[in-house]
Parts: sequence; C-alpha cells; structure tokens
Amino acid sequence: MEPDTFPKLLVHHARQRGERPAIREKNRGIWHTMGWRELAEEVSALAAGLAAQGVKRGSFVALVGDNRPRLQAAMCAVQWLGAVAVPLYPDATADELAGPIHSAEVSHVFAENQEQVDKLLAILPRCPGVQRIVYDEDRGMRHYQQPQLVSYAALLAQGREELASRKGALDAELARGSGKDPAALFFTSGTTGPARGVLHSHGALIDRARAAAQIDGLNDSDTAIAYLPPAWIGQHVLAYALPMVVGSCVCCPESSETMLHDMREMGPSVFLAPPRVLETLLTQVSIRINDTGGIKRRLYTHYLGVAQQVGARVLAGGPVAFADRLAYALGNLLIYGPLRDVLGMSRLRVAYTSGEAIGPDLLLFYRSIGINLKPLYGSTETGLFVTMQGNGQVLPDTVGPAAPGVELAISPESELLVRSPGLFLGYHRDAEGTRRATNAEGWFHTGDAGWLGDDGQLRVIDRLKDVGKLSDGTLFAPKLLENKLKFSPYINEAVAFGNGRDRVCVFVNIDLEAVGNWADKQGISYTGYADLAAHDEVYGLIADCIAKANAELAADPALARLQIHRFLLLHKLLEADDGELTRMRKVRRNVIAERYAGLVDALYDGRSQGRVDAEVRYEDGRIGIVSADVTIRDAKTFALTFTPQAQKKAA
Repeated sequence: MEPDTFPKLLVHHARQRGERPAIREKNRGIWHTMGWRELAEEVSALAAGLAAQGVKRGSFVALVGDNRPRLQAAMCAVQWLGAVAVPLYPDATADELAGPIHSAEVSHVFAENQEQVDKLLAILPRCPGVQRIVYDEDRGMRHYQQPQLVSYAALLAQGREELASRKGALDAELARGSGKDPAALFFTSGTTGPARGVLHSHGALIDRARAAAQIDGLNDSDTAIAYLPPAWIGQHVLAYALPMVVGSCVCCPESSETMLHDMREMGPSVFLAPPRVLETLLTQVSIRINDTGGIKRRLYTHYLGVAQQVGARVLAGGPVAFADRLAYALGNLLIYGPLRDVLGMSRLRVAYTSGEAIGPDLLLFYRSIGINLKPLYGSTETGLFVTMQGNGQVLPDTVGPAAPGVELAISPESELLVRSPGLFLGYHRDAEGTRRATNAEGWFHTGDAGWLGDDGQLRVIDRLKDVGKLSDGTLFAPKLLENKLKFSPYINEAVAFGNGRDRVCVFVNIDLEAVGNWADKQGISYTGYADLAAHDEVYGLIADCIAKANAELAADPALARLQIHRFLLLHKLLEADDGELTRMRKVRRNVIAERYAGLVDALYDGRSQGRVDAEVRYEDGRIGIVSADVTIRDAKTFALTFTPQAQKKAA
C-alpha cells in the first residue's frame, strides 16, 4: 500500500532514497544539503522531544517563520504524533497572530527568530493555552528568561536522548496515522471577510500532489523552490506535499532580497508564483532593458514582437512557418535564453501561477519567451489543484479542464461548484460555516463566478461578490481590468470601480522602482512615493498606460463599454499592515471602498481633486493619519468600432 501520511512518506523516502537530497538551504552564502535519511532522523528525534513536551494526537502546533529546513522538519514531527500543523504568516502582526492561535487552541509554537518570539510573548495573556515557544535562531535572545521558551537545539537534543525509550510509542503513532487524519490547518486570506481556519487531511493534500505529478510527469529528479509564505496552501502543496509524494528536492533561498540570485544558482525545474510575483519580475526586466543602450533595447523590442506572434505556438508544438521558427530560434539565442537565465528559469520544466487570476497579457509574455507557465485554479478549501492544463493545451483565457478526480458544475447563479478528493475536512470550530459551504451531495460553493466552455475548459470571471453591472447592464468584472493595467511595469496595483455606475473609474498605485527609474531619466526630482505620485508628468505617464488599455478594450465587443474614464494616483501604497491587502497581497475591496469613499465619490462627481485622511500603521506599531489632496484626471477613451449587434452577440 502507498504511504497515506506525510511521516510515512518521509520514512519511505529515507529507506528508498537515503542520501539523495531532500532539502537545501542557503545560509551566509553557502548551500547546505540534508538528505532524506538525515531528515527522517531529525524528524523522529523532534517527535520524541515534542512528545516529552506534551504534544499528542489532536494537539494544534503553530509554526511562524520563513521557509527553512527546521520548519519543514517541525511540521512533519508534529504530524508524526497525530497533531495538526498550523502554519501562520511570518509578516503578520501580533494581533493577527492572536486570533488563529486562540481559535485553534494552539499549545506549542515554533518561532523562527527573536522577531517572532517577541510577537508571541506579547499575545500570551490572550492565548493562555500556549505552553511552549520553540525558537530556532538564538541571536538577541540571551537574556530571555520566560519559562515558555525552549530552543530548537535543546528540544532536538532532548528528543535524541529520549528517542530510544520512546521508539515503540513513536512507531505505534506512525502506524496509527491515517490519510483521513487532519494534517494541517490553514487560515484563508480574508479577501472578502474574516479569515477562517481550513482543516485538511493528509489524504486530501497527498491526493492533490499526486494529481500534479500525474499531469506533468513530476518525479524525484525535480527541484522546487520554497520562497512564499508557508501559511499559503499553494506553497504548502508545492514545497511540502509534492516533494514528500515524489521524493524530489526543495530549496530554501537565503532571504527575499537574494531570492532571484539564489534561484539562478539552484535552477528549479518546478516553480509556483502568484501573478504579483510574475508582475514584479517583469517590472525588473523592463527596468533593466530601459537602462541598456539603444541597440540592445531595439533587439529586445524586435524579438519580443517575434515572441508575441509565434512564441506560444512554438512552446505548444503547434504549426509555425519555417521563417518564423528561424526568427524565434535566433531570438532564443540572443534574448529569450539569456532572459530566462536572468530570471532563474533556464531549467524550468513547468511553472504554475495561482492565488488569483492572471492577466492574459502577462501569461502570454512568459509563455512567449519559452517558459511553460500554466494557470491553476483552486482555493484553500479545495487543495489548490482543481483545474490543470496539459502541455500544449494552455489557453490564455481559461484555467483549464478539471484536474484528475475533480468534478465541476455551475449553479444557476453562475457560481462554480467543486467536488474533489482534495476538499477540506471543514472550517475549524465552525460547523455552520462548513454546512453553508458544502451541500449534501459534497459540492463545495467556491464563491467564484465562471462558466464551462464546450471544450471543457473553465473560465473564471471574478469573485461572485465582486461581479456586477454598469448602470446600462454591461457586465462588470474588476479583476479583468485591473490585470490589464498591471501588465504595465509602471502600475503596481489598480482598484476598479463601476458596479451600479455609468462608467468605470480606477485607483492606481504606481510602481515606485519603475516610475522612479523613469523619472530619473526625465530629470524629475522627488522625495518619496507621495511626491512622485503627485507629479503632472507621472500622471501623464499613467494616462498613456490607461489609454493603451482602453484602446485594447475598445477593440473587443464584450469589453468596449468597460473603458476607464477617470483615474487617480493614490498618495500611498496599499498595504497589508493597513488592512487594505491580504498577506498574499490581494485587494480587500470592501476595506478600500469604505476607507476611500470620499475619493470614490470625487471620481464620479466630476471633481478634479479629492481629499483623503487615511489611517496608516508604522513599523513600530503606532497608528497615524496621513492627509492629502489627490489629483483626479480624465482618461482617453475610444469610440466603438463595431455595431451594437456585434456587442450583444459577444456578451
């Protein structure tokens, strides 16, 4: 029988693969490798230590930190004992950690460093159930005397001392484990409401990882990179569940600042990135190209045009004329290959994007330069892999057909329903919420609007709550417009408004690095983000980006009436710490609409300026008010170039 829990998979790989690399970490510029046998020995010792510290079947153990081998080992050790791992976002504030830790009745917490320990100590009075805080890095913690604290090294040493005496009990717990047992508790991003705890079984997570391996032929020779928050289920499935299933290696970069350089060194073959990460990488490429000389820039522009025309067909193995294939091959030698190398993607076999909808323009850019990027559809509750596209079957306006084992249906209200072996066990301590989300036949209500085409491919429009109509009845899906704008390297974030209105207007966050680089070349001086965003020249730059998007919208009968009519540049970046974005950097529309209601009104009543008083949270925890007068501009729109009958047919 195949192993049905993560600790059983670990033991299996330790026997079968022994010295093969299981996990690598870069520390102080040097890569360190841990093999499967060494990892299994550390996990079993940790499990013995945790058992001595009171962790037992049914306990909930939180983990707060970046991706590190010790975090992976701790997670598996927790699951060895039949306890449940609760990964939390490392950049969450103390208040944001308190809710999940209290609601899950967490008894033990693994914390990466002093920063995380300080947050946990601050909330101990609100979380009296926490008995132990196990810290990894001891820098700065010499004088900490709290009785709850124990170092990872001390816990590991204790476990090794007690391993012999506890071996029988540990073997029994390992054998007792079942695929039906709860393995991990994830908290949703809270995009449209309060975050909820989503409980997943070993079997559900393992099943979805096996589905990915089946579709894309993933095996023990693959290498993945763990750089996203461990609390996100996408990172968990790709960097924990998948390596555990196929016996592949996962690499942890030294830091977020060195990630791109480290990625070039490790050369992953499997990669997962939310659209925001892909947008950031494209922005960095655009900045570097703008800084190059004339001939290099002309070569890039020319061959990027070639790639946009034929690159996707070349990647899919479709028919391409000989002359075009030759031009693309030359472009691959001069531009695409070096570009993939700069991005650390020269060895990629498959890349996935998930977390939210990716714009077709962004998807086609990466595919056109030879990166096998595929959009995934899924949610925390569905275990990520709901749809998957095979090689040569990637379409830019879809997220693919149902993944193996998954059934899809569309409700009369256009809501997507999912039935899958990867579904969650339920919302933690929320039986009523679980009942509302799943019906008696096992269908999960995703809350997303979409439809299934005759080709079996799923098209997702947007969150059902966010889909609306203009006052003339035109369907309004804000994410589609926002993605089109964010393809520009100068736009970091966009928030579109239009539901119930006569036209579409947007808030824009400029990209400080890209626009700052442009401003330096124009000789424009500025003191910071707010000053740069207020410049007339910057408004002109963004107006050109919006005009380009409007021209593309005007050429599409289904989207022409969604052209953007007015816009403003926000005086501050939308931030997760201010509650405007989730920890996965997704927009909280209801928060923004309420907080900036005065600016929304100003967009629609014809004013050329709006006043805003916005609450911000500083790094030291203080809360302040930032006031500003924000300029509002009209955008260039285009006349419709087709008949009303054509538009009606497209709709």
